[in-house]
Amino acid sequence: MKSALEGLKVLDFTQMMNGPFGTMLLGDFGADVIKVEPPQGDTMRLTGETFLGKDAVYFLTLNRNKRSVVIDLATEDGQRLAQKMAAQVDIVVENFRPGVAEKLGISYEKLSEHNPRLIYCSTSAFGRTGSDSIRPGMDPVVQAMSGIMQLTGDEQTGPLKTGMPYSDLITPLLSTIGVLAAIEARHHTGRGQRVDLSMIDATIFSMIPRDAYYFATGETPGRIGNAHWQIVPYNTYATSDGRHIMVIAHTDKFWRVLASAVGADELLADERLSTKEGRLEHREIVDSGLAAAFAKMPLVHWNEKLLEAQAMFSPVLNFEEVFEDPRVQRDLVAELDHPHAGRFKVVSNPIGMSETPTLIRRPPPTLGQHTEEVLREFGLAAGPNAFAQEGEAQR
Repeated sequence: MKSALEGLKVLDFTQMMNGPFGTMLLGDFGADVIKVEPPQGDTMRLTGETFLGKDAVYFLTLNRNKRSVVIDLATEDGQRLAQKMAAQVDIVVENFRPGVAEKLGISYEKLSEHNPRLIYCSTSAFGRTGSDSIRPGMDPVVQAMSGIMQLTGDEQTGPLKTGMPYSDLITPLLSTIGVLAAIEARHHTGRGQRVDLSMIDATIFSMIPRDAYYFATGETPGRIGNAHWQIVPYNTYATSDGRHIMVIAHTDKFWRVLASAVGADELLADERLSTKEGRLEHREIVDSGLAAAFAKMPLVHWNEKLLEAQAMFSPVLNFEEVFEDPRVQRDLVAELDHPHAGRFKVVSNPIGMSETPTLIRRPPPTLGQHTEEVLREFGLAAGPNAFAQEGEAQR
């Protein structure tokens, strides 16, 4: 065995982000992921403003290690073809709104009837039941409804979404854990099962331990930007050259190390700040004193001083600094060759495994690139309308 999931076949009906990210993870671990696309392709192929060749970079970064098959699920021929394929795979993944999979003939009930070992993973914005289930939803809408947007920002900015599509990422990370657990359970029972997760539930779950504060006090935690409601200092400060640095001193020891390194003798001499409780009570004094200290010198100076002192800190890096770092280049950046996009870089899977490492075996597929190849492997022939261009939208 060269890869952990080698030998498993995945039929991937997902589009956009949260579904394809999860199936990409399965592909990284060695599963054979067959991406079923409508004739017009995954919506993500044309999403955004940056393209390489015919496809958006958003699509290219989410769909490596997959083979693309075009099937029009709006036709009876397309549905029959998908059902026959599902009878021969281990895992089906879909992220349609509730009711759409049933309409397209690929519901869990329909497919598991002919494949009782099937693991069927569904992700949706708001779940399969309840009044919200029929609502359309994308990452910022889910962030707003989950409460995580209320936590982000400060009193001046108001609520903010996170700088990356948080709900779109945490959902497939959790759903993939569910799929792996279902695979293990199948080893014991011989049966598959449905794995079901909504973006709203995944995002609420991920706010641990902020939920504990609410359950204990009945209050929503306030928005305090980069600060922390239980640790001071825990914040970003501007340096003399307009850069920013993040520092944390969660114990008295780290507080003394930090204050000494930045030459804040007046803060060290202030008895009110000698304990965690005192620093919490006098947050404004700590923040203003550190802000004044960091403003005296440029980032390069403080980076050297704080490294030497072994303080807990980091410069706030831009993307050039992150991705040109030699360690990141070595461990996380991979280059792929694509027939239309040419040579481009992606972030590789960060999970290290000593015996069955993750691999990038193939670049993202072109639309329908593997249709004939895959159908031949499955011993199937497409009906006359299976790839029809007309038909109602699948989403």
